[in-house]
Amino acid sequence: MKNTAATFKKAKATGEKLSMLTAYDYTTARLVDGAGINAILVGDSLGMVMLGYDDTISVTMEDMIHHSAAVARGAKNALVVTDMPFMSYQTSVYDAVVNAGRLMKDGRAGAVKLEGGSEFIEHISAIVKASIPVMGHIGLTPQSVNAFGGFKVQGKTDAAAQKLIDDAKALEDAGAFSIVVECVPAELGKKITEAVGIPVIGIGAGRDCDGQVLVYQDMLAMYDKVKPKFVKVYSNIGEQMTAAFKAYDEEVKKGLFPADQNTF
Repeated sequence: MKNTAATFKKAKATGEKLSMLTAYDYTTARLVDGAGINAILVGDSLGMVMLGYDDTISVTMEDMIHHSAAVARGAKNALVVTDMPFMSYQTSVYDAVVNAGRLMKDGRAGAVKLEGGSEFIEHISAIVKASIPVMGHIGLTPQSVNAFGGFKVQGKTDAAAQKLIDDAKALEDAGAFSIVVECVPAELGKKITEAVGIPVIGIGAGRDCDGQVLVYQDMLAMYDKVKPKFVKVYSNIGEQMTAAFKAYDEEVKKGLFPADQNTF
């Protein structure tokens, strides 16, 4: 069954856990979709894992549209959620709505995701009024990494924790259909999940969230520049790929490939 913003909300009511993984291309999207994953996040993390940047700041709208459209062509059942990149919505409510619309029209997204709490309520409300589903993102928001001073756990003080709970409630009130909560103590992840009536998708926020999301290159050990504690490696595909590439290189250089069965 096709996953939508509406089915996400229904999952919260029935207690159904939601799975989400990133993908940035058609081939990977087909594989993720075929596994039964509920949602595919076309994250601005592509700046790091696909384009080689040190952070997500340099990712453009054109980058997001290009990758989102490719993913949408491969996802038949998963909800495609596409990130709004840095400075595509912070500048004004007008820019936020226009750029969200571009991700839906040109990027073929099923929903957009943007970082930030109560400071962007007006932006989120306007996007929702334009009939565009919005997923919020609070906690560690990578576009704010320079303001945070690095990739650090958020919400560790009582005041900071309460701010995130208040932000989650404000996002729900503004019309967000779901919220990603990243890199907070597990107990806070539980409190945020219980405080709102929309699904909370955790990434480093404990097991009590309504669902989980990971970057697929992390869970397959394909990217080693950053190794977050919250990542579980499900298969060491990175090593398997390197071994296959080495075997190919060796056979080519020894004249073993192509063999007779690979030749016309």
